[in-house]
Amino acid sequence: MSHLWQQAAAFAARAHKNQVRKDGKTPYFSHPVRVTMTIALVFGETDEELLAAALLHDTIEDTTTDYDELLEEFGPTVANAVAAMSKDMRLIEPKREKAYDEQLAKGPWQGRMIKLGDVYDNLMDSLAGKAAGDFLEKAHRAMKLAANEPRLKKANEVVAALVARVEDGR
Repeated sequence: MSHLWQQAAAFAARAHKNQVRKDGKTPYFSHPVRVTMTIALVFGETDEELLAAALLHDTIEDTTTDYDELLEEFGPTVANAVAAMSKDMRLIEPKREKAYDEQLAKGPWQGRMIKLGDVYDNLMDSLAGKAAGDFLEKAHRAMKLAANEPRLKKANEVVAALVARVEDGR
């Protein structure tokens, strides 16, 4: 019997097949894996549905996967967290970001936890390319969205420390 996170990893790997990161060479699937490992190893969260949702967090937004597919395969907790992390790409950028923040704020805590892992990974990844400034605003928005949720306290503090380190090094 496989674990939910193992099923999610296989599903996400298939969904992101042939996609690469912005550097043009790193397989995209490495990003959701790093986000998941950040949540588990850095933030200390072991909830299997949270880890499965982290692995799947970009599948609705960046692949042909839809909410109903995730709901059927992984259940409502996972599907709702992934949906909270999915931007409405039909909207123009400023409206899309505002709607996204509102969606995350109203959505399940798991979505905000994944967002913290996402901005942490993107900041760490950008340090190598010296483009961290592009991700700092997103990190500040994610920390603000997570500020009033006790379950997100540790993750928020870890992201805040990374942000401070990046801002001090500018």
